[in-house]
Formats: sequence, C-alpha cells, structure tokens
Amino acid sequence: MKLPFSIDLKNKVAVITGAGGVLCSVFAEAIAACGAKVALLDLNEAAAETVAERIRNSGGEAIAVKTNCLEKDSIEAAKIAVDKAFGPCDILINGAGGNNPRASTDDETFSPEILEKADGKNFFNLSADGFRFVFDLNVTAAVLTTQVFALDMAKAGSGNIINISSMNAYRPLTKIPAYSSAKAAVSNLTQWLAVHFAGTGIRVNAIAPGFFCTNQNKALLFNDDGTPTARTGKILAATPMHRFGESEELLGGLLFLLSDKAAGFVTGVVLPIDGGFSAYSGV
Repeated sequence: MKLPFSIDLKNKVAVITGAGGVLCSVFAEAIAACGAKVALLDLNEAAAETVAERIRNSGGEAIAVKTNCLEKDSIEAAKIAVDKAFGPCDILINGAGGNNPRASTDDETFSPEILEKADGKNFFNLSADGFRFVFDLNVTAAVLTTQVFALDMAKAGSGNIINISSMNAYRPLTKIPAYSSAKAAVSNLTQWLAVHFAGTGIRVNAIAPGFFCTNQNKALLFNDDGTPTARTGKILAATPMHRFGESEELLGGLLFLLSDKAAGFVTGVVLPIDGGFSAYSGV
C-alpha cells in the first residue's frame, strides 16, 4: 500500500473493530504497512480474514477474529485471542458502526400525507428496537470495546484510541435520526474519554469522515444502472470539492493521530475529513 507518509509502529499491537469494512480494512492495511501487528475484529469473519490474508501476503502480521462488539463476552474472548497472538493492545480503532433501515424514515420532512401511507416509515412509527440497535452499534460497542482493550493501556501508561465519528455529528442528515444522534454521541464520548484518560498516557481522538462510497451506503448513492441518485446530487452540491472521498484520503489524518511524535499533545480532537462539507453554508 502506498502511504501519504509513514510512521514507525513496529512492536505495536493494533486492534480494529469493523475491520472487514471498506474504510477500516484500508486502515488495517496502512497500520500494518507501518509495522504494527494488526488484529481485525468483525462479526463477518470471512471479510476480516480476506483483509488479514492480504496483509500477511504483503509481509505483515495480522489475524482475523470473529467478534460481536455488542456483547462484552465476545469482545473479551477476542482479547484473549489477540493477547495470545500478539500481546496487549497499544492502538484501538473503534470502527464498528453503521445505520439500519429500521431506524430510518422514508421522507426527509414531515407532512400530514405521510401518515396515510399504510406501510410507510415516519418519525412517529420508527421502531424503538431499531433506534436502539443503531445507537448501540455505534456508541455502546465503542464503550464496551474500550472497556476491554484500554485497561491494559491504562496499566501500561500509554495507548492510542481512535473513534470513527461522522459529518452527521456536525450536521444531521435527513432520514437517519438514529445514526446522526449516535455519531454525535461518539464525538462527545471521544472528548469524555480523552479527559478521563489524560493522566494515564492514553490519547483519544476521532476522525469524522465526510461522504465516502461504502457497501452500506452504495444503494443510497447510486441507482442500479450506476447513475447517481437525487441524494447524491444534494451531497455533492453541499461538498465544495464536488466529489466523494477516497478511502486512502483518510490515511493522512489517521497516521497523524497515531503518531506520538507528530500528535503527542493532541487528544480530544474530532478531525473532519470531508472535502469542505462542514465549512460550507450552502451560499
């Protein structure tokens, strides 16, 4: 993998949740290219193993561990596997997350006619279980994973935690109230953890990506014939660079935050990487 710049992560052990996904798989390969031993945690073990195999074929060290980040017992079992293979965790990236259709509305804004749709999804009939699932997937999972893996960091007096927030934390998107509020909570949790662990040598920061095309949102961004959806038109119109980001364009920010030399005094930061989306007023 060609990196924007390289940092020395030799003898470091990195644990990445959601590591089989589009963005976190790129993170895993970049961190491995810097010399770290990488544990890829994902409920989809096959996807994580595919990435781990690429890393091993490139000369790196990596394992895939099937993990349900909503169950602490599963995370603790993953920690046992990581400790056995590589030793205690030095770097934790809480990448597990996402949205769910059960917590999304059909329409961007409310009108009385919406209530007449027999099978429509609106704010008033959103599933509480769906909303809770999305919040847990993004926030509770990060809490549980940090509880399990950061304890060794606290005892050792050093460590690095990076959470994955979103532009939704700054400006909530229509139709996805659970995801937007959950990512806002991730940003707040990042700052809370940064203060809580400041005296232990653990730094805690977050990356807030703008719009990147992933497996989760591809159907929302492009029609079956490959043409952009109306939602894509709105997104690009509100992004001054007028394009989606490429996964590799997150690596500069990631590696900066991981570098104790470059970012040793940086903690509690939520770094936007968004093509100018958060800065644009629409005028």
